[in-house]
Amino acid sequence: MKTPVSIIVIILCFSILSHAQTTKSRAQELKEQAQSSLSQKDYIKARYLFKKAYEAFATREDYPQAVECGIQANGLYIRENFYKEGFELCRDMDQLVWAGEQKTKKALHDLRFLITKERLQMYIALKNAAQAKLQLGKLEETANLAKNDSISEDLLYTKANYYYTFGLNTQGDACFRKLINQYKEKKNYEKVDECYKNLISIARKANNAALMGRTYENYIVWTDSVKALTAQDELNVLKRKYDESQLTIQEKDDTLSAKQYIIIGLCTLVIILIAALVLLAVVLLRFMAGNRKLKKNIQIANEHNELKTKFIQNISSQMEPTLDTLAASASELSDKAPQQSQQMQTQVVALKKFSDDIQELSSLENSLTDPYEMSDINASTFCEEIMEKVKSNIKTEVTTSVNAPKLQVKANKEQLERILLHLLQNAAYYTQEGRISLDFKKRGAHTHQFIVTDTGTGIPTEQQEMLFKPFTEVKDLTQGDGLGLPICSLIATKMNGSLTLDTSYTKGSRFILELHA
Repeated sequence: MKTPVSIIVIILCFSILSHAQTTKSRAQELKEQAQSSLSQKDYIKARYLFKKAYEAFATREDYPQAVECGIQANGLYIRENFYKEGFELCRDMDQLVWAGEQKTKKALHDLRFLITKERLQMYIALKNAAQAKLQLGKLEETANLAKNDSISEDLLYTKANYYYTFGLNTQGDACFRKLINQYKEKKNYEKVDECYKNLISIARKANNAALMGRTYENYIVWTDSVKALTAQDELNVLKRKYDESQLTIQEKDDTLSAKQYIIIGLCTLVIILIAALVLLAVVLLRFMAGNRKLKKNIQIANEHNELKTKFIQNISSQMEPTLDTLAASASELSDKAPQQSQQMQTQVVALKKFSDDIQELSSLENSLTDPYEMSDINASTFCEEIMEKVKSNIKTEVTTSVNAPKLQVKANKEQLERILLHLLQNAAYYTQEGRISLDFKKRGAHTHQFIVTDTGTGIPTEQQEMLFKPFTEVKDLTQGDGLGLPICSLIATKMNGSLTLDTSYTKGSRFILELHA
């Protein structure tokens, strides 16, 4: 059952749409035929066709088109003095517009204005002043509600026609002046011209010779003035174009001036850059010359260092037999003069150590760029072993401590032991009581420190700056040659590290050996 019902609904919809389309085409066709008959001055046929077109448009609820055709038909009724039929048609159009307002839920003031205007024109033609005035009031009220410029202008025309028809020339002139002034303010001179022509037409229909004469005079004056106004307007246009041209020229001049300034600025910048490049080239040449001179000086210094090293090694090798002979002589004197023998042996041992230290110091200075081989060591075990080796030299009143975690670190075990043993032995020599400690601290992913701290006599402030520099103090070699810390510092450098004194520590001495893996 559903399928036949659906087909019937579709057929009905199609029929309604087809009927609407047919109605629309028929109404438009009637309107076009009526316009054609009107142009051929077949007024009776045109009136009939406009009436039929009105009814067709009303049927399809096309209210603007319906009222337009109704107004055309009404004008043809008035032409033949069929006022009764004209008033009936206006009443019918009023009802149609009212129905349209109810259906669309909005006021159709523009259509009501046209219908009221047609009714007013019929009363004016019938010289019915009272009804014409009543319709004029309604027309003005409708125009105010519509708030449309074209309707307001049409109202002024209609009012002027009403006033002139009933001899109220002053009010009629006022309406036209108001309308003309509005067009003048808008500089719509064609509409002003049209106003004068319409006024002449109104005067002719009203057989008002005085109005016609006065209007012709005003029109002639207006024609002369409009020529002057047109000329002034053209002059103003030309002046405006001239001003715009001057402004364009000025803008182009400003742009050109700006471009000139930019070009001058760029040229200045280029000159400055060239000067800077020349200066840079001079500085670079001087730097290269100085660098060559520095390289030459370094080369000479390296050659001198090599010669110095060879000379020291040669002197040391030549001193060894002499020192050995002196040591043998000291041994032979031990029975005859024990005190002198002991003193000589001490001096010989000090000289031999001084010779060895000088030779090592020179060798280290010459090989700083050659790093030691590194291996993994356990920080805790290594520090404990080092402390054990120096305990025999530490006084009984002094306590020792080792604080090192069980971490694997990269270092040269032999050279690291040399540095820490030297620092701990110095601490043992200068510390009579208190504490000696060896600490290990990790300062980063690839940085760690070995710290030796004691509560000994400390190092005088005036000696701290020169502590790691050799040959800064002349002293008795039997009391030490002062080369131990400089040698340890050079060994630390070769191990990619540094040996420093913590000057902020004042309770003794604290040395920090920092190594970078």
